[in-house]
Amino acid sequence: MCGIAGAVSAGVPDAELVHRMCDALVHRGPDGAGFHSDDHAALGMRRLAIIDVAGGDQPVYNENGTVAAVLNGELYNFRELRESLRHRGHRFTSEGDTECLVHLYEEYGDDLVDRLRGMFAFAIWDARRRRLLLARDRVGKKPLYYRSDGGSLVFGSELKSLMQDPSMPREVDPVALHHYLTYQYVPAPWSILKGVHKLPPGHVLVWQDGRHDLRRYWRLDCTPRPVPDEREAAEELREKLLDATRVRMVSERPLGAFLSGGLDSSAVVAAMARQTSGSVKTFSIGFDEQEFDERRYARKLAEWYGTDHHELVVRPSALDVLPMLAWHFDEPFADSSAIPSFYVAKMSRERVTVVLNGDGGDETFGGYRRYVAMNRTRRISLPPALRPRLERLGSLLTSRGAPQSPPWKVGRILELLSHPLPRRYARMMSYFGPEQKLAIYSDALRERLAGVDSYELLDTAFSESRAGSEIGAIMDVDVNTYLPGDLLVKSDITTMANSIEARSPFLDHHLMEFAAGLPADLKIRSGTTKYLLKKAVAEWLPPELVSRPKMGFGVPLAAWLRTELRGLSWDLLTDHTARSRDLFRPDAVTRLLEQHEAGTDHSTRIWALIQFELWHRIFVDGAHTRASTAIAAGANNWRL
Repeated sequence: MCGIAGAVSAGVPDAELVHRMCDALVHRGPDGAGFHSDDHAALGMRRLAIIDVAGGDQPVYNENGTVAAVLNGELYNFRELRESLRHRGHRFTSEGDTECLVHLYEEYGDDLVDRLRGMFAFAIWDARRRRLLLARDRVGKKPLYYRSDGGSLVFGSELKSLMQDPSMPREVDPVALHHYLTYQYVPAPWSILKGVHKLPPGHVLVWQDGRHDLRRYWRLDCTPRPVPDEREAAEELREKLLDATRVRMVSERPLGAFLSGGLDSSAVVAAMARQTSGSVKTFSIGFDEQEFDERRYARKLAEWYGTDHHELVVRPSALDVLPMLAWHFDEPFADSSAIPSFYVAKMSRERVTVVLNGDGGDETFGGYRRYVAMNRTRRISLPPALRPRLERLGSLLTSRGAPQSPPWKVGRILELLSHPLPRRYARMMSYFGPEQKLAIYSDALRERLAGVDSYELLDTAFSESRAGSEIGAIMDVDVNTYLPGDLLVKSDITTMANSIEARSPFLDHHLMEFAAGLPADLKIRSGTTKYLLKKAVAEWLPPELVSRPKMGFGVPLAAWLRTELRGLSWDLLTDHTARSRDLFRPDAVTRLLEQHEAGTDHSTRIWALIQFELWHRIFVDGAHTRASTAIAAGANNWRL
């Protein structure tokens, strides 16, 4: 596990810049650094040693030194790859996984990605051909940013590494901001800065002679297949989950698991406990507010398997970490569950270096309650002439009813039903709807974003899905949008901020491909989510953990913004610095804050604005160097 960075150019690249880029990634790799430079390329990395701790340094090279590679991630099938490559005559100088890349490249070229099982972002430099290959894993567990100006290209694991170049403009991309306010994350291929892009999941990028080309090499095939025997399907699922967990338990450093008490993390811990003779170390986060606290379920599973269990309660004082989180995320990121995710990673790092988690179980097996809601409305088709009137009635009810009150819920349903499936789902996933964004935008920002529709991202995702059912298409859309854009970013950043590696058995592509072809009624049946998964792991878990309703990994944000966080929200969003950006209407932002205090829940919208403002002050307003120094020293003053 590492952070990687590099630069390629028709001329001589700036090797010193690459050293600075890697210095900005030291949290991703505190155990060492490595560099390569020649007349046209400079590659660098920071290493978190997990496999082949003694001899797994990077960059790695082929036998004659003409091909070099750096890797962020883990290749879980590296032993099989090494054996196959040895039979083909390749010689290895280390015992780890990264060296496989250069020899696979010699054998298979860019198609080497099809033979990898793992999480990865890597760079391969072919010196003889003056050719760079960048690749990102199938579902986007490991990040990669890049910037190209025609004659050169720079890349890095985090946006802050690219920001080490003082000549790089730091101008907010208004389209990226527009999408961020809709989805609470900046979706690939955008980044929040103009001119910088994210390599999308399941893609490779080739740079040669000053030009770069992008292609997709993997997409989940959701074409349904018949399943004649549910018991056999459940048994196959169990075996695939055990295998996906087993390969992720290979580590020379201490290993444990995040345990929320939900079905997915509990199933992963059970799979670990069934394949090890020792006691699994487990880590849980809780809250004083009962409706957000799952510790009792985590304890039940910990007692069931006799794990070495550890807990931490997150209280409002923990929000002092917000500037540090904003610095680590590089971009505005408004999923408030990043806070407990950071703290569970921080607690775990005191005892382990590698953790397994339950990421991907909901998207793969149908775990969200919104899937049930969408499934129930899938047959409702309204005449086009009726839809505008239904939407107006729904908007009237939601505007006049208290949030979550019966009139508000009815209005919300009517609003959603007035749209076709892709737009219905887009509105369900929105934090700021189109009308709400226009209400807070300045006149200048409205003009710049005229005609830009964030919902088109989900329109495209739905149109590209090969799922045979509407509910299958929704899950496929989440795998291509919400999962890599939100959940996997949160997991990667919060763990890497604490120099800990997170591995996700449910995101094993063999397991995902098996699940993708299951009929929809094996995922959601009669209102029951994760039907087949629950059937498969029922014998592994206490009954109440299988039957309990899903609880999201959230925080009591609405209450905190009316109490401990009230001063921060008003100070950040209404002072002269925020007002001077000419992005948002000051009166509209003030109205959001006032309405929230009066009882209308605007917490997710206010939180999105707070995260943007924190990011802007740290990375754009000339505070980056000052913030980096202070954060490295442990300061958390949001006025950085």
